[in-house]
Amino acid sequence: MSDHHQSRFRIGEVARLTGLSVDTLRYYEKIKLLRPVGRSLSGVRLYDRHDLSRLRFVQRAKAMNFSLEEIARLLEMREDPQHARDEVRELTHQKLAEVENQMKSLETLRRELTLLVNLCHATRDGCPIIEDLDVHSKSG
Repeated sequence: MSDHHQSRFRIGEVARLTGLSVDTLRYYEKIKLLRPVGRSLSGVRLYDRHDLSRLRFVQRAKAMNFSLEEIARLLEMREDPQHARDEVRELTHQKLAEVENQMKSLETLRRELTLLVNLCHATRDGCPIIEDLDVHSKSG
């Protein structure tokens, strides 16, 4: 086997290496998160190391809560990092602000749920959570 042949991966191998499903890999190609994947003479998709690197980048960006649309922009910027620095910083700053807002909302929800759990635990006659929800549903 030549070295060139060894650096090509079939879709099943890429799915195993990345943990992504075959359907996801096809979808990423369809929406152009991946460049058109090379094919063998028989039409089998053959991914190279660049494709694997790009897929891992997509996975890391998804883990940071970037949308697929935002990831597509990041991938464009990745190809030309010298000209993209300010845009990447702004996009990342926006994502950070979104995450901080989500954390504030979750913290408020956590406090409210903790209060309700404590109220429900402290009473012997039923649960004020249900009673409160029931009163609001009947008055609305």
